[in-house]
Amino acid sequence: MPRFARLFAPVALALSLVGAPAAFADTGVLSYGHIEGRNINHFVRDGDVAAHLLLRSGADPRIIVAFPAGNSGAGLWLDIPQGQGSGDWTLTTPPIPVTESDGQGRPLHGITFQASLAAGTVGIRQAVLSSVRVLRDYDALRTVPDSISPDLVRDGGRFVWARDRLDGKPGYRLTVEVVHGQATDTGLKADPDGTIGLRVTALTGEVPLTPLPADALLNAQAAHDTATHDTAAQDTATRDTLTFLSYREKFLAGSWRFDTYFGRDTMMSLMLLMPALQGDAVEAGLRSVFARLSLIGEVAHEEDVGEFAILDHLKREATASDDPVYDYKMVDGDFMLPAVTRAWLLDDAQGRARAAAFLASGDGRTNQVGPVGRDLVQNLRYVILHAAAFAREPRYSNMIRLKHGLPVGQWRDSNDGLGGGLYAYDVNAILVPAALEACAALLKSGLLDPYMDPGDRPLLSRAAGMAAVWRAKAPPLFTVTIPERRAKAQVAAYAHDLGVPDTAAALGRRPVGFHALSLKRDGTPVRVMHSDEGFGLLFGRPDARALDQVAQALLRPFPAGLMTDAGMVVANPVFAPPEVQARFTRNAYHGSVVWSWQQAMMATGLERQARRPELPRATKARLRQAQAALWRAIEATRGLQNSELWSWAFQDGRYQPVAFGASGADADEANAAQLWSTVYLAVRPPPGL
Repeated sequence: MPRFARLFAPVALALSLVGAPAAFADTGVLSYGHIEGRNINHFVRDGDVAAHLLLRSGADPRIIVAFPAGNSGAGLWLDIPQGQGSGDWTLTTPPIPVTESDGQGRPLHGITFQASLAAGTVGIRQAVLSSVRVLRDYDALRTVPDSISPDLVRDGGRFVWARDRLDGKPGYRLTVEVVHGQATDTGLKADPDGTIGLRVTALTGEVPLTPLPADALLNAQAAHDTATHDTAAQDTATRDTLTFLSYREKFLAGSWRFDTYFGRDTMMSLMLLMPALQGDAVEAGLRSVFARLSLIGEVAHEEDVGEFAILDHLKREATASDDPVYDYKMVDGDFMLPAVTRAWLLDDAQGRARAAAFLASGDGRTNQVGPVGRDLVQNLRYVILHAAAFAREPRYSNMIRLKHGLPVGQWRDSNDGLGGGLYAYDVNAILVPAALEACAALLKSGLLDPYMDPGDRPLLSRAAGMAAVWRAKAPPLFTVTIPERRAKAQVAAYAHDLGVPDTAAALGRRPVGFHALSLKRDGTPVRVMHSDEGFGLLFGRPDARALDQVAQALLRPFPAGLMTDAGMVVANPVFAPPEVQARFTRNAYHGSVVWSWQQAMMATGLERQARRPELPRATKARLRQAQAALWRAIEATRGLQNSELWSWAFQDGRYQPVAFGASGADADEANAAQLWSTVYLAVRPPPGL
């Protein structure tokens, strides 16, 4: 996710394996790859080595190797003068794991590979060896701290960039050797065939993570389904992605850009993968969230580890400490944690059987070991105290707003993700009441009894009544209604602007109703249709009228609704003013683009609601229709489902999926491996679809 000013909480809590199961042992070698847009990706995990190689083609080709160890990486950015070739990479020898020593005999782990580049001459712009966060900043802003510039040693056609970490511990090394073509004073030059061949070795000295092996992740039924399902090849790729991102200390959010813990990504992935995961894997993920709670019970959104943590501490207190720094700027995770924990401890049969033991176990912190149950109570206190104002006086200004001075606070965490709003629909209309209901259920279960202080029971006993107020009063504050004639005119005009078919007829002969994406500071709605209703289908029990509205938005073709041939877009600003529409284009990170996990959440939620026996038959039929339409789009883009997100182009009378980041106009770049995009190992179409 894009980087902003952050809320730091430097915490001197070294996370270790305390309290975690000791049964995990990695015995398998993982090596797989795929091509996405201009990017060649290859992933390797073997013992102490875990690495993601990314070769990006084009006029500004680059080599990036990202390591889960310390969220570290090595990158080389190149330039090709105009007319000097396509800049297309070919991976001629896939990466293999290597371990070498630095100048002091300390181990460095990484990969070596060979690749060829179609270019006559190539300039070397910059090598960056540090945290992946530093590589991301250089890729976006072309800036790098002077303190981490690596030394270059050149011997003919062999270039070696190397440096220790800022605190003197083992650092990083990148070796590039010309094996076809030649090195020049300013860069590289091709042989007569127009290609340059390189042998590359990238290494990190950061401490390796402890892998969760593939056979410790999926339960027996899910493993069988993966092997026998009619999409077995794609399922194997998804399982490989999940395996690469899974470690005993934490699940990684995505690679190459987020090779570390993200709280929301972990929780949502666990929620959707829960039916397919072994109990130890679910609890490893939950434990990683509890271990990073703040002292008042907030969920950490992200962590700075390795050299990026050192840069933080040098900036804040001029010490070269590598203690992790946790970021608590998001507001959605605080309320998501109780709902996901309830799903495991109370709603899942496997989780219920393990609940008491899990809550009594350590949370993984070496100097403040849980138990997890006490951590959970601390989070529930936070939920009750922050939801109390709206429960007493249900007006918009008493809802949960973004933290002061920040433009982000939930999963749409780009500057324009909420369209300038401060009160997010998903947080206030869905996650807060779900958290309160979870609190009430957990209290009733008796599981919390050993971990509560004397004042906790009266405090937590307020949860059920507060939940009822939030459920009844918060959603209407986001209600938007557009008269039929105006709505059709707006759809027609927006379709013309985009150069796509006018689908206004799909609106029918009635006003259009939906919930706004967010509310602005003064309570006015940001009139953007969105996919966040999926949270409500997953965590709530909407009434028939609300379910009909969700189903209709899904069934209507974009731009009258959310559905395209390339998938369900997560935002549609058709009814918003032009200045808001400009924030939600198909080139925007949270614009009219398709996010894989959002489709999976919507699919899971639709199935959950369609099984409710008390719903009217007509409502259930609409839910099944919406489910069928969504699954058609999911199946049509199955080759992209492990990716973070994708965009689209309207060609040959259809919406065609396009890799996000492939266009120079795209605001950011998608990850080739994304944790919450692996949830299709558990999310399956209903029989008959």
